[in-house]
Amino acid sequence: MVALLNIDYENLSDVQLAAQVAARDTAAAAVIVRRNNQRLFRVARSILKNRSEAEDAVQSAYLNAFAAIDGFDGRSSLSTWLTRIVINEALGRERAARRRREQLDGTSVIVIEEYREKLMRGSTQVHTPDAEVARDQLRTLLEDAIADLPLEFRTVFILREIEGLSVEEVAAALDIPAGTVKTRTLRARRRLQQALDPELRTALTGTFPFGGSHCEAMTARVLALFEQFIATTKGDRTDD
Repeated sequence: MVALLNIDYENLSDVQLAAQVAARDTAAAAVIVRRNNQRLFRVARSILKNRSEAEDAVQSAYLNAFAAIDGFDGRSSLSTWLTRIVINEALGRERAARRRREQLDGTSVIVIEEYREKLMRGSTQVHTPDAEVARDQLRTLLEDAIADLPLEFRTVFILREIEGLSVEEVAAALDIPAGTVKTRTLRARRRLQQALDPELRTALTGTFPFGGSHCEAMTARVLALFEQFIATTKGDRTDD
């Protein structure tokens, strides 16, 4: 279905947006995809540790979600509902991949604070070229260190410290107790050997970026597949 006229999509509630997608409104689907691309990519990447695999998982999760969006009842936010679907998709892919490969060697723990001090020492001008290079190096270091966390710590850390979700939101997304979220967050911080000061939090904000052309390319792929889904199910809806 083409986008309906005179609808302020940006100000629709989650339930209203879901209803529009259920009615095969591609404009509503585009709003949902653009709003959630970065978070869902980050979560999928935290599980799969591979960019292309994460993108594929997010794309599949969107299509699964749109096919079942009649079941969205608004008890959680649409973002949380989508996050659960992406987590399940990514975990399923990870389990399948694990069965096909030998277990990887154990990884070493990197002391983040030591490297942070080395990279940032002497960079008093935050906008100087040297500081920008140092920040890029720190971001890469953080991404590698986060990727080395055990899966259960890594996903919680991504949602809490990078996406900024509350304990309750993470608990709802992962279907675990709030106390478990707090414990895993604390253990992840300890494993990363750092105390999230403002300087490091600034670097974390840009970790695992998924915006600009990447976001638009994902949106275009999802909408193209959504339109194919609409075409293939048109007869089913006509019969209803």
